[in-house]
Amino acid sequence: MGIAACDLRQHVIRPTLLYLQRPSSIAESLLLGAAASQSALGSALDCSQGRGLYGISDERHQQLWDQHLAHDPELASQVRGLASQHAFLAAPHLELTVNLRYATAIAWMLVESSILVMPAADDLLGMAQVWRQVFRPEGSPRDFLDAWQRHVGGLSQVA
Repeated sequence: MGIAACDLRQHVIRPTLLYLQRPSSIAESLLLGAAASQSALGSALDCSQGRGLYGISDERHQQLWDQHLAHDPELASQVRGLASQHAFLAAPHLELTVNLRYATAIAWMLVESSILVMPAADDLLGMAQVWRQVFRPEGSPRDFLDAWQRHVGGLSQVA
């Protein structure tokens, strides 16, 4: 059993985006849809494609740090501030599974580092295309839309 969509948005996604100084209803909805598509809102936190709510692979995690966050020390410090102090040093990729706010920050940094045009807040198909580009290139927009309907609900949950 995963996390209720409204609780994930209210208690994890929104506060994390506010902490990163990136408040956005489209970002909230996109991350909620990504979590629905990648892990059924936390029902499956470890799979062959990646770890945690957003199914991020160890390689993508490391690549984000090396190629994006390393070039912005202030942002890197802010993101690192969400990680567990000692556990991160011993097993940094495990944070993607056990630390929801850290995983959310990394997921948003993956979106941000992809330099994509963001869709409108009510454009589920546009969000599905961003999800596919960032999180699952081999997926189809239908995968995202089906996961949204199954785990989040109708358009009333957007924005």
